[in-house]
Amino acid sequence: MIDSHCHINDKEYSDNPSEYINEAKQAGVEKFFVVGFDLKSSRIAIDIAKKHPECYALIGIHPSDIKNAGEHDLEIIEELIKEPKVVGIGEIGLDYYWDKDETVREQQKEAFIKQIEIANKHNLPISIHCRDGIEDCLNILKEHKVNKGGIMHCYAGSVETAKEFIKLGFVLGFGGTVTFKNSVKPKEVLATIPQNSYVLETDAPYLTPEPYRGRPNHSKYLYLVRNKIAELRNISPEQVEMESTANVERLFLL
Repeated sequence: MIDSHCHINDKEYSDNPSEYINEAKQAGVEKFFVVGFDLKSSRIAIDIAKKHPECYALIGIHPSDIKNAGEHDLEIIEELIKEPKVVGIGEIGLDYYWDKDETVREQQKEAFIKQIEIANKHNLPISIHCRDGIEDCLNILKEHKVNKGGIMHCYAGSVETAKEFIKLGFVLGFGGTVTFKNSVKPKEVLATIPQNSYVLETDAPYLTPEPYRGRPNHSKYLYLVRNKIAELRNISPEQVEMESTANVERLFLL
């Protein structure tokens, strides 16, 4: 399995990433995409990827961190793309759940577009965080096409909107939320989308799957996501592994 979105660069794990990686490998995870959310975490993601052959880095500024970013942070992000283990820009996008102020939301949109432009300039895919802003997110992607596509991280939208993102060259990321009893839309989407349009993720240390909900998440729990997706799609866990792995490898040219 491949964990297409985790935060080994979070303070929860960054002190001992080797232990984290070894535990997850014993549970069947072979590759890890360590995703930045600000400048510091992006640098840590690169450092982890350089030291561990199983890891790759995505770098960028999360929408909720844009208001705290330095004036030149995006310029530095673009400079860091030169590092050989950087394979994408993320996580970027829109978060209207935490930020209600229209001025801040406009900042998020501007930063989202700038980071799409950086990704296109360097022929990289992106990883999108979108919470409560899916209509604006979709409109931005239609107006600013992402050349290499990307992942809609933690997808929670409708089946109809999923089809729109897939048309734009995106795959949908699914993690622990698919195991939650009250998580209806992701289950509906997984039951209908093509086999080439989804990937596995954990978002560790967040969104821990059942039955470990309430504890810090870990890539070693990815098998729980795999098993639930197999159930929803009426296929074997091995088939889910094969399809999701192929989708990650195709997207990031591994």
